Amino acid sequence: MNFLAKAAAILVAAGAIGIGGWHYATGWAPDHATYPLQGIDLGENPGEIEWGTVRAAGADFAYLAATAGADRRVPSFEANWNALPAAGLRRGAVHLYSLCQPAVAQANTFNTTVPRIADALPPAVDIDLREDCAARPEPAALAADLRRFIALVEAHTGKPVLLRISKPVEHVFALTAAIQRPVWASGNFFAPGYPARPWAMWRASDLRRVDGIEGPVNWNVVRP
Repeated sequence: MNFLAKAAAILVAAGAIGIGGWHYATGWAPDHATYPLQGIDLGENPGEIEWGTVRAAGADFAYLAATAGADRRVPSFEANWNALPAAGLRRGAVHLYSLCQPAVAQANTFNTTVPRIADALPPAVDIDLREDCAARPEPAALAADLRRFIALVEAHTGKPVLLRISKPVEHVFALTAAIQRPVWASGNFFAPGYPARPWAMWRASDLRRVDGIEGPVNWNVVRP
């Protein structure tokens, strides 16, 4: 076999390995025997979703982005929120927290958007370093603001707030040690170890593909 033929064979083999690896990654989820409760979470622009198909793919629940900052409501939230029970999925709402806007105003936006429903999952607040906000408050100031937000949201929903904390935020602000609430952490394929306390929910993949949703989906598991 000449050099060109060998090179072509190597490229074909590498391509096959890459395709196989990508197929595995997009289909992977933690073992159901270890984590019986699994589900998805959606961002601000989820597109059209066939919820019955998502349920058939193994999702037990769905968390929906409901609000962002002090003044943004996700347009698709209400329709998807109302569609979930009929599909057999439990539902929870997420607020995308802004470091640039007042905590009380953000809580009021969430509370006027998300109804208080007895069988809803605990609400979640997502804290990340977002491109539309360059503010970096002092850790103690951010923790105090988040406590104000949490107190108002918990008074409305009647349930403890989940803290969805990204790794960069935790490294800068150490929020999981400062605020005693259940932690929702992220880590593709490997359980995250960055929170100061054991996580209650793990976003295990942001690459998974499931029928009923166009594009990759965030797949989560609940600690047993």
